[in-house]
Amino acid sequence: MLFTKRDIVKIVIPLMIEQLLAVTIGMFDSMMVSQAGEAAISGVSLVDSVNLLLINLFSALSAGGAVIVSQYLGKKDYQKTAESAKQLVLTVSIISSLIAVIAICIRTPLLTLIFGKIEADVMANARIYFLITVLSYPFLGLYSSGAAIFRSMGNSKVSMFVSLLMNLINVSGNAYFIFVLHIGAAGAALATLIARVVGSIVILSLLRNKKHVACIRGVLKTKLDWSIIKNICRIGVPNGIENSMFQLGKVITQSLVSTFGTVSIAANAVANTLTQLQFIPSSAINLATPPIVGRCIGARELGQAKSYSRKLLLTAYGAIITVSAVIVLLLQPLLNIYDLSPESMELARKLILMHSAMVCLIWPLSFTLPNSFRAAGDVKFTLIVAVLSMWICRVGSSFFYAQYLGFGAMGVWLAMFTDWVCRSGFFSVHYFKNTWLKKFRSV
Repeated sequence: MLFTKRDIVKIVIPLMIEQLLAVTIGMFDSMMVSQAGEAAISGVSLVDSVNLLLINLFSALSAGGAVIVSQYLGKKDYQKTAESAKQLVLTVSIISSLIAVIAICIRTPLLTLIFGKIEADVMANARIYFLITVLSYPFLGLYSSGAAIFRSMGNSKVSMFVSLLMNLINVSGNAYFIFVLHIGAAGAALATLIARVVGSIVILSLLRNKKHVACIRGVLKTKLDWSIIKNICRIGVPNGIENSMFQLGKVITQSLVSTFGTVSIAANAVANTLTQLQFIPSSAINLATPPIVGRCIGARELGQAKSYSRKLLLTAYGAIITVSAVIVLLLQPLLNIYDLSPESMELARKLILMHSAMVCLIWPLSFTLPNSFRAAGDVKFTLIVAVLSMWICRVGSSFFYAQYLGFGAMGVWLAMFTDWVCRSGFFSVHYFKNTWLKKFRSV
């Protein structure tokens, strides 16, 4: 076997800790910004959905690069392993910088187009937060590519410790900018920018160590290798389109929620933040799946690829059920942390309880399982299913449930669950028929 149980634990546990840090710091961000008022937290929440849409365009390339690096490791072609790591860093840095420049140039019309006529104070907070966070895109891209390379080598401790450093900087910066300088959403954005700059510098410096099989020393002197970039894009681009369509659908539904007033916006923001805790273990397994299954594919061990994908899926289920149960038990104390109106708090409670039931039933089938397909190079099927399900089941149903049936913000969440049901059905059939292994593609 290519991986022992201990090997998998060494990959997954640091990733879980890293995801826990990311989500809990996100909660601290929301709590800190909420002290500046509902307009500030609403503006930050709306912009974060746009940020995720743009960030996913280059983050997906990091994931695609991780698969390619893992497959070369599986083949034991260490020269190509190092070269593909360098090409990944170069490609992501170029694309993330281009996206940042474009986003800065069109920031005001973009926010107006997406969110329309929202309250003036909410839009003011959204504009300044978006401008500053866009400046961090290239640094986040470099960090993401570096973290993906370390995960491909089976070393997720590095990204965990760098993530810890970034989060400490972020929290400290938030405390200073929000509570001392009193600059609200702008302060939260500045803290994020500083943290991402430091994180990118640290993780790339560590990758220059010659002891790593995927060392990137000399990356600035490296010429673009279009054959490797093509392989990275073969997986990364469809994944990027899929993730971006997913986030675009979320942005559209967020803009729909914004039409229901500040109560719905605030409740939706808090519910989104708290439910992120439920995704911590499964998100870690989602990150671990491509390098593990990808190395099996590179070594042509298809039986092991399916075995590991099944074990990772079952682990995701066990973990997500456990975390969801804890959140339900502690729900009221968690909600009490936020400075919400009684109406916003009650709506947030209902949304979280619904989410807790559905996430335990079908989320891993919808989002953990397709990572095994991507690791095998089977990206077209996941792209088609995900895009059609998003636009038909999530976006279309959102307007039907929320406006036609009059369910408001709750209708948007019901549409999200409809999307999950559709995805899980198609992905389950694809998995158990072994179609993804019959059409695998390796470097």
